Amino acid sequence: MVIAGADTYCTDPERERPFFSRLFLSPLFTFYPQYFWIIYWNGRKALKGRYGHQEWADSSLDVMQALENVGVRFEITGMDNLRGFDGPAVFISNHMSTLETMVLPCIIQPVKSATFIVKESLITMPFFGPIMRSRDPVVVGRVNPREDLKAVLEKGSAKLRSGMSIIIFPQSTRTSGFDPADFNTLGIKLASRAGVPVVPIALKTDAWGIGRFIKDFGPINRDKKVCIRFGEPMVISGRGAAEHEKIVAFIRDNLRAWSGAGGTACGGGREQ
Repeated sequence: MVIAGADTYCTDPERERPFFSRLFLSPLFTFYPQYFWIIYWNGRKALKGRYGHQEWADSSLDVMQALENVGVRFEITGMDNLRGFDGPAVFISNHMSTLETMVLPCIIQPVKSATFIVKESLITMPFFGPIMRSRDPVVVGRVNPREDLKAVLEKGSAKLRSGMSIIIFPQSTRTSGFDPADFNTLGIKLASRAGVPVVPIALKTDAWGIGRFIKDFGPINRDKKVCIRFGEPMVISGRGAAEHEKIVAFIRDNLRAWSGAGGTACGGGREQ
């Protein structure tokens, strides 16, 4: 959807922002009206049973383009790693903001049909809830860790066996930093049980900030480039300790490389 057969996508530096985006100094006044309309319109379609894989990818792309309309730039690399193997995978990513939940579908879905592991509150939200429910995600309550583990391993494995890839954020919550101690091995366990590869994703998405009162609706900072990098697929061996360490290193090293440019531009990063 975003990258038709290419390994890399970068927002055109000559892209002209629409008139109303240039009229208002703050991107908040032009991005969120676009965003709410996208969610409202597609939530209605989901309620009517008219929201499928293509609509998911399309609405995700609409959100990405709404961000580009207010001046947010994207650099997406490693797309060839999505095409280099057959069958489903477990995509394991750090979790920095709302942006990745909204934008990853337009990158992954056209190549690998996928759904998320999500907390229960996301499927009950107005308008966005029907959208997420239509994707038949693996839902966890975050009240009973044992029950959540069982749900992920059993339901996630069933989806992977049916050919559906799984996107998981192993961190307990969204955070602008990355602490390996908070990055659990649930994705590794799921991939090992289902016998599918894992694909690491490193991302820097703090251009969409975390809200002070409502986390989902934070500030939009067009001075921060969005960086998303897909690593090479890995087959889990043994308990997956080596693969987990490689994923942690992949995310940590790319974040360091990107922040090395002052947090306003993406550097080379590092493939592993």
